[in-house]
Amino acid sequence: MRSTLERPPERVCAAFGGDIGLVSALPDSTAWRCGDLVLKPVSDRSRTLWTARALEHADDPGLRIAKPVRASDGRWIVGDWSAWRYVSGTAENHVDGAMLAAVKLHRATADLPRPDFLSARDDLDAVADRIAWEELDRPLDEAKGGRWFEVLAPSRRPIKLPLQVAHGELLAGVLFDGDAAPGIVDFVPYYRPGEWGAAIVAVDAMAWGGATGELLDRWAHLPEWPQLLLRAVLFRLAANALNPRSTGAALDGLRAAAREVSAIL
Repeated sequence: MRSTLERPPERVCAAFGGDIGLVSALPDSTAWRCGDLVLKPVSDRSRTLWTARALEHADDPGLRIAKPVRASDGRWIVGDWSAWRYVSGTAENHVDGAMLAAVKLHRATADLPRPDFLSARDDLDAVADRIAWEELDRPLDEAKGGRWFEVLAPSRRPIKLPLQVAHGELLAGVLFDGDAAPGIVDFVPYYRPGEWGAAIVAVDAMAWGGATGELLDRWAHLPEWPQLLLRAVLFRLAANALNPRSTGAALDGLRAAAREVSAIL
């Protein structure tokens, strides 16, 4: 497969109806803007096709969801590229806005069926997710988060919420542009309670976004909140412990988040 840093060919931009004279790389991304489109390299066809079909009809008046664009012949993927409507904004540190976006998004996607490709996922995050939800047992490096995992894991209790498609990386994929509604530009699907997506946002914000335990208090009205936060921090701890490239700074942030979560269990 081509390098994800390669510029999309003109024929791809033209196939999706983009302006081939207005192609520019998006900062801190492998995607490229092509007029009012964003072209993304496709590394996982199953996930890309699922995301296109899922977001094509997802809608909420409080969100700006980047809609997929079909090529002139009806395809979602052309030459290992997919196309999406451009959504303006930047990934600002607007944590409560991201939390609200998570709640709205998961209400809008509550009826989506479980993606077939999830069962075949064996990447680091998929493994960490299963470990956190007690579907898989695997040794975790104590020095990279495994010790905190061991301390918190016995506090897990059954969660009585329906399962649905939930976004596992929303904080990094929601854009803000002034007074406009939050923009959703990607979907990293898991099959967990919808409110778990908000819990992931909260844990990520405390670990790496400077948020404090007050954030947890503000959103304590969400159902099963302490247990969902526990699963979220266990997920991130397991992923950090399994990742050979994890850093000390990342672990420091996760320790801080783990302390805040442990205080409400």
